[in-house]
Amino acid sequence: MTETKTRVAILFGGRSAEHDVSRASAANIFRSLDAGRYAVTLIGITPGGRWVLADAANDATSAALAVPADGPDIVLLPAGQGRALVIDTGGAAPRELAFDVIFPVLHGPNGEDGTVQGALELADVAYVGGRVLGSAVAMDKDAAKRLLRDAGLPIVPFVTMTAAVPVSYDDAARAVGASELFVKPANLGSSVGISKARNADEFDAACKLALRFDRKILIERCIAPVREIECAVLERPDGEVKASELGEIVPAGSHGFYSYEAKYTDANGASLHVPAQVEPALAARIRKMAIETFGVLCCESLARVDFFVRGDEVYVNEVNTLPGFTNISMYPKMWEATGLPQPALMDELITHALARHARLRELASQR
Repeated sequence: MTETKTRVAILFGGRSAEHDVSRASAANIFRSLDAGRYAVTLIGITPGGRWVLADAANDATSAALAVPADGPDIVLLPAGQGRALVIDTGGAAPRELAFDVIFPVLHGPNGEDGTVQGALELADVAYVGGRVLGSAVAMDKDAAKRLLRDAGLPIVPFVTMTAAVPVSYDDAARAVGASELFVKPANLGSSVGISKARNADEFDAACKLALRFDRKILIERCIAPVREIECAVLERPDGEVKASELGEIVPAGSHGFYSYEAKYTDANGASLHVPAQVEPALAARIRKMAIETFGVLCCESLARVDFFVRGDEVYVNEVNTLPGFTNISMYPKMWEATGLPQPALMDELITHALARHARLRELASQR
């Protein structure tokens, strides 16, 4: 008897400045899924927000999956338990599309922040990654840092501002106790919109840039010299939470920090070291802190926890609940170094999603 394949819908693209990163991550995930176990459907989200069927525009050799602007519209059915309608142009009757689990490969706002997760909850479909609360909290760096601070986890001193309630350079420097600052959007990733500021003019320009991407921005003390250490966290289908080997990012001196360009456009922008050369006792402390951070922020399924390390000092920097999965991304590389290759990692994530959905449906039936 032929074993039935699990039907996986990869959801990618999105209405965010990280649209192109999502397309590259989704292509890598597509290649990693065992064709003998999974039947894959590709659903792209255009920059304008349309959900479109993208199968015809892509194959497993694509370096970055394309989101066809003229693709048939996809409409998830509320309480549809994994059903959607495909609406073709030309007046043809809508046809039904079904899947067992959705793998949202979306980075940044309108994808990683709980919005899409809420839609998938309403559709009553299993999906990979954190649920609404954990996704929303981890995305908002201001809210996340407040929770981490209240839990006693070490963070870099920070202050927030909005366009309506601005903060001067002098006030910000006084608040964080340093004259060299990092300014970043509160709800974005991939280092989009981040600048370093050492005086009032640089600070004003940095705030103006960050406010292009978010209504709220974060101003942090620049910790230097510092090592950028990362840890991948994975929740097993049985609920056990595990931390990977550590990785280290060493940005090229020409960039100064791990900027968007260093990550994605400059082949020599940074060197990645997996596993990181960290003294064993310190590495164990960082892994323990990563698991604690995962719990404090109500994360589920997976997350990459980023740290600043200076000597024996460790600071939680930020948490990515849908980290990059490109061919150079640290999350899959750290699990590979821990003994879990990417195809097996995909199996773990999909199995977790299906098991969680079954548990939640059982709970709902008892209410």
